[in-house]
Amino acid sequence: MPEISAGDTAWVLVSAALVLLMTPALAFFYGGMVRTKTVLNMMMMSFGALGLISVLWVLYGYSMSFGNDVGGKGLVGDPFQYFGLKGLMSGQVATLPAYAFVAFQAVFAIITVALISGAIADRVKFGAWMVFAGIWATLVYFPVAHWVFAFTDVTATGGGWIANNLKAIDFAGGTAVHINAGAAGMALVLIVGKRVGFGKVPFRPHNVPFVMLGAGLLWFGWFGFNAGSALAANGTAAVAWVNTLAATAVASLAWIAVEKIRDGHSTSLGAASGVVAGLVAITPACAAVNTVGALAIGIAAGVLCSLAIGMKYKLGYDDSLDVVGVHLVGGLIGTLMIGFVATDEINPGVAVNGLFYGGGFDQLWRQAIAAGAVLAFSFIMTYIIGTIIHKTMGLRITEEDEITGIDLTVHAESAYEFNDASSGASFAKSSAVRVSSAVKEGASA
Repeated sequence: MPEISAGDTAWVLVSAALVLLMTPALAFFYGGMVRTKTVLNMMMMSFGALGLISVLWVLYGYSMSFGNDVGGKGLVGDPFQYFGLKGLMSGQVATLPAYAFVAFQAVFAIITVALISGAIADRVKFGAWMVFAGIWATLVYFPVAHWVFAFTDVTATGGGWIANNLKAIDFAGGTAVHINAGAAGMALVLIVGKRVGFGKVPFRPHNVPFVMLGAGLLWFGWFGFNAGSALAANGTAAVAWVNTLAATAVASLAWIAVEKIRDGHSTSLGAASGVVAGLVAITPACAAVNTVGALAIGIAAGVLCSLAIGMKYKLGYDDSLDVVGVHLVGGLIGTLMIGFVATDEINPGVAVNGLFYGGGFDQLWRQAIAAGAVLAFSFIMTYIIGTIIHKTMGLRITEEDEITGIDLTVHAESAYEFNDASSGASFAKSSAVRVSSAVKEGASA
């Protein structure tokens, strides 16, 4: 066992903090894209995931993800091996104290669950969302994290099948995080149905500066997400950092170029969305490609994701904030393009060459199986979980509550108070007027 490195430990702890910041950043990003009457609920879904998944992770999530394999099939870790993080206080993972690795992987679990919420904005009960989040993390994310991240030479005996048997490359979570969340978002959208007025009423972002702020903070935090996944302060982390910068920058440019060609103008919302698309796509590949490969992935993500978000109108599914178009499509782009542009020049003898670097189709089929397996498992399991919750406690709020606004009807709050609320009576009266008016007119607030 190598000695614990102070430098590696410091970098991973800082990276964990950067990734933790990404969940509040996502709350701003998503919150700015919804309407005034739903912004608090949208942000609460991210903060709710932050609280709940943190607790589940330290109880049994880490153990299910990185504990010794149960059954020898690479499907899930033993949930009781490290229950409550027992036995890890003085443990070690690679050159890190075990708790540093626990912290870093915890924030991945949190952001993955929070990402799903954007697909079902405006119309899902907060309590039902929290129940779903806990069950989904337990039955979907923790096992998939075991598949992808549990390498036998790092954390587990008989670890995950994708990491150790299939040997697909997913450096920082293109499958476990983005394809996983995107497929789950699609399944939930099909269960809860469309928002009132979808396709007829414009659902415009109420605060584009929030969106830009969220995108900027996501980009900042993502350097911890990708470069931190090296689990060391080394050359691999530096490569991941630079590739994350390059791919994200060119993806944003590609997105607004598509807007200019298609619509005649480039938008700030498009620039922010392009940033996220680039970040998503480079995540699995950031330590497997050179700079040219990173730029190619970024361009593909910016162009294809910008085109993909329009498919919801053609196919008739209401993915509110384009979780499918950005995270599922972006995750697939990054994961599959590894099979084309991966190169071993970064880490000779360890990395692989993709099709364009003389490696043939060998890595491409591995990437395709990994992506397809996670997509299918997440979609099917989410559909089952979501349907059970929908049929029992109900996922969706009433149409009247949706028209009035989920912030007021579910949380009894308003993000922006335009009336004098010093008098309880006047506040109640103004609320009643807003409810009555919204129901009669069927208009958005």
